[in-house]
Amino acid sequence: MKTDEFESRLAALAERTNGALAGYLRERDNPQAKIYEAMSYSVFAGGKRLRPVLLLESCAVCGGSEEEAMPFACAMEMIHTYSLIHDDLPAMDNDELRRGRPTSHIKFGEATAILAGDALLNKAFEAMASSKSKNALRAMSIIAEASGTEGMIGGQIVDMESEGREIDINALEYIHSLKTGAIIRSSCAAGAVIGGGSEGDIAALCTFAENLGIAFQIRDDILDVTGTEEELGKPIGSDSKQGKNTYVKLVGLDRSRELVSRYSGYAKTALEPFGERAEFLAALTDHLTGRNS
Repeated sequence: MKTDEFESRLAALAERTNGALAGYLRERDNPQAKIYEAMSYSVFAGGKRLRPVLLLESCAVCGGSEEEAMPFACAMEMIHTYSLIHDDLPAMDNDELRRGRPTSHIKFGEATAILAGDALLNKAFEAMASSKSKNALRAMSIIAEASGTEGMIGGQIVDMESEGREIDINALEYIHSLKTGAIIRSSCAAGAVIGGGSEGDIAALCTFAENLGIAFQIRDDILDVTGTEEELGKPIGSDSKQGKNTYVKLVGLDRSRELVSRYSGYAKTALEPFGERAEFLAALTDHLTGRNS
């Protein structure tokens, strides 16, 4: 896929997702207006819209409609954003910048930030529950599991307990398969389910997502060492300062770069059964694993 064609499609998907998100988070002229302000502040602070794009494209690859998939795409972004709000809190990573802006608790205070995260998680399930898709319940179940104790939250607790301790590469991969990978994987799986994909389609897209998730995380670890605060929109070197285990810490910078290439290759191989229908997802893999922010 040509670069300009890819970038145009990526921007269009993000724009349509933002439009749908705005509908769920529109300003209210009522006593609850503050919480919607805080929710919108974090959701519209920027970001790649990676998870919604993966969900929408996985649905499209399987022959489904964007209209049916969009509530789930918005739900994924709301779940992802809620996790970032909570991650940034003083009790967790204690970050003051996110995407070049003050984090939610710096802007609104800790109590409102906690409630904004809680509200986004609830709003995500409201969005999915409104779907008329015949496969909505299965898709919702996939996303619920991936964002809970057997997925993102489970990975976060293991990651926290591993801080300051020596772990091996297998333990690190386990952490990130839950903390980062589960949400990426569920985006593709839920999209395929909404799109009416076969079990083989769903499995292939999950394999793609698993490998993309690893490559994406390793690239993230590399950028925490080689990036700039201007590029990343947050302080660099924060993982090292907090005693976090990263791929760069365990295997070094050069080996980490080799692993990004290896896992991105595995991801694109998993897309081969879809042929030209998956050209965008293959291009997205290259885009994400070569990024500087």
